[in-house]
Amino acid sequence: MQLKGKTAVVTGSTSGIGLGIAHVLAKAGANLILNGFGDASAAIAEVAHHGTRVGHHPADLGDVKQIEDLFAYAERDFGGVDIQVNNAGIQHVAAVEDFPVERWDSIIAINLSAVFHGTRLVLPGMRQKNWGRIVNIASVHGQVGSTGKAAYVAAKHGVVGLTKVVGLETATSNITCNAICPGWVLTPLVQKQIDDRAAKGIDAQQAQHDLLAEKQPSLAFVTPEHLGELVLFLCSEAGSQVRGAAWNIDGGWLAQ
Repeated sequence: MQLKGKTAVVTGSTSGIGLGIAHVLAKAGANLILNGFGDASAAIAEVAHHGTRVGHHPADLGDVKQIEDLFAYAERDFGGVDIQVNNAGIQHVAAVEDFPVERWDSIIAINLSAVFHGTRLVLPGMRQKNWGRIVNIASVHGQVGSTGKAAYVAAKHGVVGLTKVVGLETATSNITCNAICPGWVLTPLVQKQIDDRAAKGIDAQQAQHDLLAEKQPSLAFVTPEHLGELVLFLCSEAGSQVRGAAWNIDGGWLAQ
């Protein structure tokens, strides 16, 4: 799959899953606009190593104006967006009655509303070109629940629903919209859960095994590269009739 001449925006892409996806798309020839807080110089250098053009915008995806600035930058400096990967997300764990209201609001804003705003902002340009790919990084929690994750589960279910609507609204065009639903991916957030278990006196390797065994039958993590390759497939002609799908990549989690 060659994406030379295409421009991709990947939100939350200065580390973790988003950075892994950016690497795969850049390797296939796409220009990249990265998004994330803090010093992005290392991530920019890593992705630029593939020989494509790389930009960065530090938009806080909880702020609609900053999201609009991100896509104005993409239009002004890169000529628009061909591939939009809505990846950025945050998490907080608490029982519903104890869930801080401000945490609920921020999770819904970043994990769900930002997906809507990114989609509404790229669709006009994609319709003008009659080509586009929107890929929403949802979660297995877009299809099942877990205790303590009310806002995250609600947001990811919303992402899956929004994906279906956009998939239908673009069904007769060369624009597709799909969601990817990963299981456990070894990100810093997941590593912290392993470290927390190990801090209780459990061997680190056993702590990792126990975490996976609770949900993921393969007993292996999904990797950012796995997700990037699936995004790449959805950008290809072979993926052109995958529309409004919620694609599980979860080591068997949802097969149980």
